[in-house]
Amino acid sequence: MTITWNDSVPIYRQLRERVVAMILDGALNEGDPLPSVRQVAADFQINPLTVSKAYQELVDDQLVEKRRGLGMFVNDGAREALLKSERERFLREEWPTLFARLQRLGLDLKTLLREAGDGTEKTA
Repeated sequence: MTITWNDSVPIYRQLRERVVAMILDGALNEGDPLPSVRQVAADFQINPLTVSKAYQELVDDQLVEKRRGLGMFVNDGAREALLKSERERFLREEWPTLFARLQRLGLDLKTLLREAGDGTEKTA
C-alpha cells in the first residue's frame, strides 16, 4: 500500500478508503488477508490504534472479518457490496455537481466521451 496522507481527513478514514479502493481494484480479493495492524502501523509510522479503528469500520460495514489468532480477511461479496454502495454514493453526492458543471460548460455526453475517451490531450 502506498499512501500520501491528506491533512484535512482523519488518517483512519484515509486508510479505510485505501483498503476499499484495493478491494474495488482487485488488489485484495475475497478471502485475502489484510496486512496486520502492526505491519501497517510500522510501514506508515502511524499509531496501531489508528489502523485498528480503520479496520474496525471495515468490520462494522461487513467488508472484512476478524478471525481470532489469524487476522482480518476480506469477506465474500465485499467487492459487490462496495460497488453497489459506491455507485449509489457517486450518483447521490458527486454526479449532481459534475452534471451541473458539464451543463455550464456546454458539454454533452457524446462530446465528453469523444474528447476524453481517446486518451490524448487536445490543445488549442
